[in-house]
Amino acid sequence: MDKKVIHLGERKGKILVFGGVYSNLQALQALKYVSEEEGIVPENCICTGDIIGYCSQPEETVKLFRDWNALSILGNVELQLVEGAEDCGCDFTQGSRCDNFSKLWYPYAQSKLSANSIEWMGTLPHHISFTYGTKKVSLVHGSYTNISEFIFESTSEKIKEESLKNLNSDVILAGHCGLPFHSIIKEKLWLNPGVIGMPANDGTSRVWYMILENIEGNIKYTHRYLNYNYEKASSLMEENNLPIEYTKTLVSGIWDNMEILPEIEKKLQGIPYDFETFIKEHQTIKK
Repeated sequence: MDKKVIHLGERKGKILVFGGVYSNLQALQALKYVSEEEGIVPENCICTGDIIGYCSQPEETVKLFRDWNALSILGNVELQLVEGAEDCGCDFTQGSRCDNFSKLWYPYAQSKLSANSIEWMGTLPHHISFTYGTKKVSLVHGSYTNISEFIFESTSEKIKEESLKNLNSDVILAGHCGLPFHSIIKEKLWLNPGVIGMPANDGTSRVWYMILENIEGNIKYTHRYLNYNYEKASSLMEENNLPIEYTKTLVSGIWDNMEILPEIEKKLQGIPYDFETFIKEHQTIKK
């Protein structure tokens, strides 16, 4: 599939950014409600990909997403589904626990999705860019060159700089890794809002998203957590014989394994995120 990039032009007002819905209908319903309460228009609600994933309601999730009229780029899961691939393309190590679990949830998702939903996924771009305040903002799923690349807070600045340079951007909004974080790189930003379909390995059932605001030409970014009906999402997974390990993660907030994580992120398991402690100056990128 040739790369498709959509340029949205200038965006005004609050922007809601999220990733990894993972077929978790209950989480998406809760986030849509947040957007309505905050008065954020659908075209300012943007997903970093992987609308489809581990949970039990892929078709219902796509329908709600489309009815909402939110925007999204392709995640590796959508890309694989569109291409009719036999696996999720998540770049898990062959034979690993995550790889083995994907052999259960990915075929399940394929079997539940309508042809119309998969056709719609084929219309999604690889990247979205827009101007916000005085800055150019671009979305990637993994990285510019690799949709399945895992990029974490501890990943080197050099790797992050490559995507910023390739997209000629001041801010990257990224997905895929499953953890919320922000990195300041020579006055540019790499922002990952986290995902709403699974907890962030911090020992809570909360999931994460991000709000962007334009404050006198500067970008303010705020990490926010979302509470939703994880009990229902978990019980539906169990009813549909999806991996019990992921079912438990929805409740415990602890990942079954940490195969994809760098050592620094592994040490954070079970520690609840507290973004309120960050210095105020870290929340803006100046002109």
